[in-house]
Amino acid sequence: MNKKIQSALISVFYKDGLEPIVKILADLGVTIYSTGGTQSFIEALEIKVIPVETLTSYPSILGGRVKTLHPVIFGGILGKRDDETHRREMAQFHIPKIDLVIVDLYPFEETVASTTDENQIIERIDVGGPSMLRAAAKNHKDVTVVARKNDYALLVEILKTQKGEISLEQRRLFAIKAFDVCTSYDTAISNYFHNLEVTTPYNKEEKIMRYGENPHQKAAFFGNLSELFEQLNGKELSYNNLVDVDAAVQLMTEFESSSNPVFAIIKHTNVCGIAQRNTTKEAWDAALAGDPESAFGGVLVCNNAIDKSTADAINEIFFEVLIAPAFDDEALTTLKSKKNRILLRRKATDKRQKEEMHRSLLNGVLIQQTDEGNYADWKETGARESTPEEKQDSIFANIVCKHLKSNAIALVKDKQLIGKGCGQTSRIDALRHAVEKAKQFNFDLKGSVMASDAFFPFDDCVRLGHEAGITVFIQPGGSIRDNDSIEYCKANNLAMVITGMRHFKH
Repeated sequence: MNKKIQSALISVFYKDGLEPIVKILADLGVTIYSTGGTQSFIEALEIKVIPVETLTSYPSILGGRVKTLHPVIFGGILGKRDDETHRREMAQFHIPKIDLVIVDLYPFEETVASTTDENQIIERIDVGGPSMLRAAAKNHKDVTVVARKNDYALLVEILKTQKGEISLEQRRLFAIKAFDVCTSYDTAISNYFHNLEVTTPYNKEEKIMRYGENPHQKAAFFGNLSELFEQLNGKELSYNNLVDVDAAVQLMTEFESSSNPVFAIIKHTNVCGIAQRNTTKEAWDAALAGDPESAFGGVLVCNNAIDKSTADAINEIFFEVLIAPAFDDEALTTLKSKKNRILLRRKATDKRQKEEMHRSLLNGVLIQQTDEGNYADWKETGARESTPEEKQDSIFANIVCKHLKSNAIALVKDKQLIGKGCGQTSRIDALRHAVEKAKQFNFDLKGSVMASDAFFPFDDCVRLGHEAGITVFIQPGGSIRDNDSIEYCKANNLAMVITGMRHFKH
């Protein structure tokens, strides 16, 4: 059932995008109520607006903490239009009907991100705003609620095309979004007091994806990619693109302090090629050589500018996305030759959250801190200490292994991934895959380093690795049978480093 908007309450923190709504409401003859800064904004447009204080007979008090928390306001929002008792009481207490509520919330998360002053943070906990949103969403049978500026354009379109009328289905959709915003907001506040950094999505910009991980799955992205990237070419990022781009950024963040170029290739969130070299072109060549087969259709990422020679080499293969901090003009000309190729310039001021990882499962949500760091200890437990070159390869290998799905093994030589096994149900199978990959592309494993994301439950991995030519092992340790692997290394002049830091990834 359509409802015609005859009155609106507008109280927002951010005024951008509000002007078209106010003007069309005025054109439709809608009575507008407002408060404070929003009232001043509407008056500056020379549009008639009624101060909320006129309804409540109370000014804004307690430093603005109490403005709209009043029975006249909430009665106007919550009153059922088809309930005789409600109508009689609203008439008795001179409560006007409010058909449209446009409210956004104090920027709590932004304040937490910009200051440690708890007084400022506390003052950014909105009370009246969420209360009005909940009230309007609860009574969406009669009231329309808009809780996000991202929905202003949709509201304007509906008001124009439907001459100020809004259907029940549309009101219900707006109500769902309002409840999502309130949930997100309350969660952010709770997380702050629990000393968690996780942010919630529903008050952020929404992008409806063409589909999700598979074509039959619906999906949406909440966030602002423009804070992280400037898209220089290509189609819209898909769901799977976004997942792989996130994996690529997580990996390359590990090498932000590196003075030499690092190039990596990501496929289904796993690293399939990565290398560090003296030039960007050399890093690309070495990364691609690690597994040229899997690189097809991958996401490419580099910590250095893409020059013309590198672009010419990259241009020879099919890839979905290329991420870099900069692109030479000639390189861009080459890479833009394919219109669908996604080119992302990663911005120097990376506002990517240091967020907890969270996933929805089993009728609840799991939250954990991000896996930061490489090793907690550096215990040389083998027959000999690793050489300086072996140590650098071990550090490199352990980072790469951290970004592979468990169970994971990474084989590295001269800061180049030459074999990997990931997502296996046993560690020895992950190693078998890694060795076979190295052999497939004719790598000599003699003198290479093996990294494992978790401990060796038996000595079978060091035995098989030794047979393949591996001479250095890095692993977190922690098995009751650690000594079996250590003793094998000691008996065969192999180096082994125990880090004390596991890197499971599921």
